[in-house]
Amino acid sequence: MPAAAGDHHDGAGMIVEQRALRFPCQSSWLFGILSLPARPRTRGVLIVTGGPQYRVGSHRQFTLLARALAERGIPVLRFDYRGMGDSEGAPRNYEQIGEDLDSALAQFFSAVPQLRELVLWGLCDGATAAALHACSDPRIRGLVLLNPWVRTAPGLARATLRHYYLARLRDPAFWRKLAGGAFRPLQSLRSMLQLAGAARPPAAAAAGAGQNAPQRMYEALSRFQGRVLIILSGDDLTAREFADLQTSSPAWRKLSTGPLLRQVQLAQANHTFARSLWRDQVAQLSADWITSW
Repeated sequence: MPAAAGDHHDGAGMIVEQRALRFPCQSSWLFGILSLPARPRTRGVLIVTGGPQYRVGSHRQFTLLARALAERGIPVLRFDYRGMGDSEGAPRNYEQIGEDLDSALAQFFSAVPQLRELVLWGLCDGATAAALHACSDPRIRGLVLLNPWVRTAPGLARATLRHYYLARLRDPAFWRKLAGGAFRPLQSLRSMLQLAGAARPPAAAAAGAGQNAPQRMYEALSRFQGRVLIILSGDDLTAREFADLQTSSPAWRKLSTGPLLRQVQLAQANHTFARSLWRDQVAQLSADWITSW
């Protein structure tokens, strides 16, 4: 049910309604904000927040994204799942929000009768949650995944060795620090040896839990028949770990080069796209892709 309303005017004069919504999930009330254009398209976007975040997002990214998409005619719902922001209930992780997403989907279609299909948009473990949920509703026809979370201890160790330590060896500042005596090589060597040990694949008996996130992500993307846009930050270990996963096997390589999948890297961006330039690039990429098919 609607709780409040307001209007936002873009630079071209388009009126976008900002409507506060309250809707049930099990025995809890969830709260969200619907950005509704005056003439909404039939394809909307549900923003799936990553934890621990709420519907505004880091650096107000989700708020700004919703307004930018709505100004292109795309209706957008961003909401707090149970235990986050204003919503009731106990906190839960990205693997436990399926009922919350179902409730948000039902409310979105009820609030915007013009809707026919949706794109799920998520950052970090919100991206992973979106991918895991995408096959549960045939009205979900697209995914926008930013820096998907596929964390394992070996994966993180390999990404750190490959992308952090090797980058330091190519950095002139590192060698100046070494020559000036400000670098402690024994401490760094111990850290590298620990990472090298952690980077080894787990024994077969213990592999199940450690490989759960990557395997579930692969299976979810393999089953999904819609379109996928992946946006990766160049300066982020979570993104690096996902990119390394894509090159780790023939199956992942085949999946990553499929005809319905597009991938873009923003070379300088960090994990949460902290600068306005990066947030604007993400919004532009998302809007152009969503309206291109």
